[in-house]
Amino acid sequence: MQSFRSEIENPIVEKDILELERKIRLFKEGKIDEERFRSLRLARGVYGQRQLGVQMIRIKIPYGKVTSEQLHRIAEVSDEYSRGRLHITTRQDIQIHHVSLDRTPELWAQLEKDDITLREACGNAVRNVTASETAGIDVNEPFDVTPYAHATFQFFLRNPICQEMGRKFKMSFSATEADSALSFMHDLGFIAKTKKIGTTEVKGFKVLLAGGLGSQPRHADVMYDFLETDLLIPTIEGVLRVFDRYGERAKRAKARLKFLVKDLGLDGFLTLVEQEKRALAYQSFPIDTSSFETKITFETEEIPSVDIEDKLEFEAWKKTNVIPQKQEGLFAIGIKVHLGDFYTDKARLLADLVKKYAANELRFTLRQNILIRHVREAFLPFFYSELKKLGFAEAGYNSLTDITACPGTDTCNLGIASSTGIAAELERVLKTEYPQYINNKDVTIKISGCMNACGQHNMAHIGFQGMSIKSGVLVAPALQVLLGGGVLGNGQGRFSDKVIKVPSKRGPEVLRILLNDFEDSKIENEDFLAYYDRQGKTYFYDILKHLSDTTNLTEDDFIDWGHDKNYVKAIGVGECAGVVIDLVATLLFESEEKIQNANEAINEEKWSDSIYHSYTAIVNTAKALLTAEGAKTNTHAGIISNFDEVFVNTNQINIDGAFSELVYQINTNEPTEAFARKYAKQAAEFYTKVDVYRKKAVES
Repeated sequence: MQSFRSEIENPIVEKDILELERKIRLFKEGKIDEERFRSLRLARGVYGQRQLGVQMIRIKIPYGKVTSEQLHRIAEVSDEYSRGRLHITTRQDIQIHHVSLDRTPELWAQLEKDDITLREACGNAVRNVTASETAGIDVNEPFDVTPYAHATFQFFLRNPICQEMGRKFKMSFSATEADSALSFMHDLGFIAKTKKIGTTEVKGFKVLLAGGLGSQPRHADVMYDFLETDLLIPTIEGVLRVFDRYGERAKRAKARLKFLVKDLGLDGFLTLVEQEKRALAYQSFPIDTSSFETKITFETEEIPSVDIEDKLEFEAWKKTNVIPQKQEGLFAIGIKVHLGDFYTDKARLLADLVKKYAANELRFTLRQNILIRHVREAFLPFFYSELKKLGFAEAGYNSLTDITACPGTDTCNLGIASSTGIAAELERVLKTEYPQYINNKDVTIKISGCMNACGQHNMAHIGFQGMSIKSGVLVAPALQVLLGGGVLGNGQGRFSDKVIKVPSKRGPEVLRILLNDFEDSKIENEDFLAYYDRQGKTYFYDILKHLSDTTNLTEDDFIDWGHDKNYVKAIGVGECAGVVIDLVATLLFESEEKIQNANEAINEEKWSDSIYHSYTAIVNTAKALLTAEGAKTNTHAGIISNFDEVFVNTNQINIDGAFSELVYQINTNEPTEAFARKYAKQAAEFYTKVDVYRKKAVES
């Protein structure tokens, strides 16, 4: 660690990285239990993968934006600590695989040299804030959502209110009513809007609340039809505070925001959000957009001479992959990245290209692609020529042939069947048998290796979910076929119907039957969703039913796509094994750290942060004793009420008044210095009482 400590300029980042190194050491010494270490590790972007003893590292790329310098840095890190492959996720992150746990602090330090973080890329925290990749250049946008996505990322990174929630929390910003950032399936989704108030045109957002995919997809509710931009940050903070306090923590499958809002009802949830207002550090939070309004500049005006051999191919590429920007004379170039995977040698050349000949910016997209921005029209032939050399000039950006897929059984612990293997085969079928769909942007195919929907299969026109299927005593890889999902725009979307399950090797035939029937049966100007609705779910079950027969499986059906050995249904190990130790002691140890964090925040005059650290310290301390008693600790609110019932009302722990009164001061006091100091002192005093009680209980 000493070798790179001096290279980290930001003391907050340095502390973070040193803390990761310390916790790795304590875990290996058996001083932190495995579950608690996993939580800390995930919040630092370190994710156990299917292969034993190595980690997947998720690099957090807010709204997918990277510069040439940052892409070079990511490539260097991948070569040094991984295997030179970069994977673009459906949340605009970059993942690298097969990294040693011991080297993760050093890797993180290298990334921070170019202002790239791992913090909260995984875990029960605010995940990467996504946005339309065309934000700032879209001809239809009312304004650029980029600065608002950036402000959201900055405000909640390391924010104490969202470090240890019951589950992850996802947000997106859509540039237009087309809703390309998929607001309807997010915990919070924002769609850019403007509204006339008097004679002034005011910027704001349509706000969508509590959407989600997974095994039980839920369409988000409309929280506000119009929310002014100054209220964006306070509104998000209010939602996060309620989720943190009332969200499920014990039953993982019920811990997302969508279940809490369903249980409370939208009005009940909004009432709780309103009650949090007094505790917020900001009732209004104006966002400065000036740094995002700088003039676009270029390194060179010299246009390199190129000779385009195949003019028809060039024109086809321009038609499918080139997007006019709202800035006159500028264009964006879409690069179709097969399954989101590309390699560092090409990444470096691409980085050099955009720095010298564009405006030093590209964005990773929600469909696992790359968008180069700010290309002058005269430079398009040159870019085509250079991208073709890299294998990045394939036509069909964001088309049917551009399939989205998660890593599946390649590296993920939860993968049941291969998603990348079947995706590759379906793309081959489309290219060779259905070339007419190369520019079809009205139909999407998405694939996930399990029900968790990282590949977003249950919101696609045609979706596939990895499963298994029995044939006698044998088990074969299978695909659940889903149909009829899609984005409708302006916060509206639809989820796919589960139609039928077939052996994986029959997936290509499923696609052929669907496309052939669509071609033969659609009426004039009918799109795929209208065709699906007209025919109905039962119709598609009937035309695919023969493919679900498992009595006639061949030897090949028991080998998954991309594999050469018989399929075995298994959940990968991937996570480090550790010594099981006293969870109660670990919780109390964490409470000490939270109290220390509260006092450090006071020294930094961050009153709101200190108060929330004190709140979590008090609740965490109560959780420790309840855990020792085997009492329920499902939610923060439950912990608070149960502690009164089990310990205070029985006079086992004596405090001044009810425990709930002590805790809920957070809602009745403004975030002042006086209250921050008082609350931190009370948190420390409460911890001391509980620690004394616990030691006596252990000794007796």
